[in-house]
Amino acid sequence: MASSGFEGFEKRLELRFFGNDHATSAGRSHGLRLIDSTSLEAVLRAVQCTIVSSVGNRFFDSYVLSESSLFIYPSKVIIKTCGTTKLLKSVRPLVALAGSLGLSARSCRYTRGSFIFREAQPFPHTSFRDEVAYLEDSLPATLCFRKASIMHSKVGSHSWHVFTACDPTSPAADGRRDPDDLFTVEVCMTELGCSQSRKFFQDPGRVGEFTGDTAGKAMTAATSIDQINPDALICDFAFEPCGYSMNGIEGDRYSTIHVTPEDGFSYASYEFVGSVYDHRDDIVGVLRKVGQIFRPTTMSVSVTSVGNDSWSWIAGALEPLGLKRRSCDSDDFPETGMVVFQTFTAARRK
Repeated sequence: MASSGFEGFEKRLELRFFGNDHATSAGRSHGLRLIDSTSLEAVLRAVQCTIVSSVGNRFFDSYVLSESSLFIYPSKVIIKTCGTTKLLKSVRPLVALAGSLGLSARSCRYTRGSFIFREAQPFPHTSFRDEVAYLEDSLPATLCFRKASIMHSKVGSHSWHVFTACDPTSPAADGRRDPDDLFTVEVCMTELGCSQSRKFFQDPGRVGEFTGDTAGKAMTAATSIDQINPDALICDFAFEPCGYSMNGIEGDRYSTIHVTPEDGFSYASYEFVGSVYDHRDDIVGVLRKVGQIFRPTTMSVSVTSVGNDSWSWIAGALEPLGLKRRSCDSDDFPETGMVVFQTFTAARRK
């Protein structure tokens, strides 16, 4: 923990791989899911976090970490960590472990917001320049199409940092679905409503009485997080004396929530994967429920998609909650596609 407070803004890393059909095809092999627990724990030690809870299905494995989340698919790994973790220390060992399974790196995407306690971050997270340099040095030379960008907003505390790299000669590793169909939504919220934040504190007189799993389930129910997507299987965990994490899994898609509720630097994040074939009202409803649960003063939403306008409905989902869009920026990245970054603040705020 930083001396001035806990850093809620996460760092997020997504690595995709390819190999022969036998090694990577979902339903015929586990691919990266074959990484043994000892090796996985060694990667997380380098990052400086641990596994506190897990659940999986036939598509992927989901882990709640002491600092955020990890998802492992046959040909893809997504890891996001908060606090003063060293997320990028996972790049080299993950690429090496994939190589031992006959898989080669196809693409990398690294994203994060603007740290609240920037001075407390350890190397290589001391600056975006340092992060990019570290990634450039850690990734295989075959990932030669690279781009780094900072997407700014009119809200000084919310900017979006993006680095991507890809191998332009690699085949698509997942033949189950056209990747143009999918998009990822990453939501960052600060200055949460006071009554909402209090729900993520354990009763001071009962701290230690319940396990993190039990307390997490109570917070999930009390906050109606279980109603964001009622069909998802939820793996949740509550920390002492406060804080909360949740991974939801539904088929081959995940969602995740992380909450740092302390006054003065309260923060919550929500991330989910959608498809252009989803009913638009359902997606709008999800985002609106998230806004209602946390009532943030400031909210940023990043949508990453290939060849579709999935970002265009964001404002319509949030403005009925009294959140006014202050800025919108977009940029194109190799392999990743378009990233659209929007910021919103409570309408009462000028």
